[in-house]
Amino acid sequence: MDTPADDRVPILLRSRPSWLVAQLATQVTRLVGEAFDAAGFRRYHYALLAALDEFGPASQAALGRRCRIDRSYVVEAVSEAVSELEAGGLVLRAPDPADRRRNVVTLTGAGRTHLAAMTRTLDDVQAELTAPLLAAERVQFVDQLGRVLDHLREPRVTGKGSEIP
Repeated sequence: MDTPADDRVPILLRSRPSWLVAQLATQVTRLVGEAFDAAGFRRYHYALLAALDEFGPASQAALGRRCRIDRSYVVEAVSEAVSELEAGGLVLRAPDPADRRRNVVTLTGAGRTHLAAMTRTLDDVQAELTAPLLAAERVQFVDQLGRVLDHLREPRVTGKGSEIP
């Protein structure tokens, strides 16, 4: 079936990884949002629970860093999400014995069970996202995306020797 003339994308866009990644991010955000909304899940909850499951108890600030939540609203976003998770019995929040000014968040058994349910939902989205790829291509795709992301996160050095974050 032919694409209607108004729906064609200029090759100068479609041949650019930056444009493709931006378009893909928009579609993935929609897919994950729809799946999580249908299941009653929140995206931040998944990230925080995953970080707690993999790395163990952490301060809210550490959780924000591990989940790459923007620093400009990390306190507000993490605090709100942790409060919601705590209200659901999915995490415990207690003062840090080493520094009473901060809280340490710990995953509960119910939180681990909830994370597993969220992971199953997200796995379905991943299958839909990568459906056009063969199994080996899926592994390569994730590897390549990770390598590009890691490259962009590494400090770069300018000609003057200063690092650019």
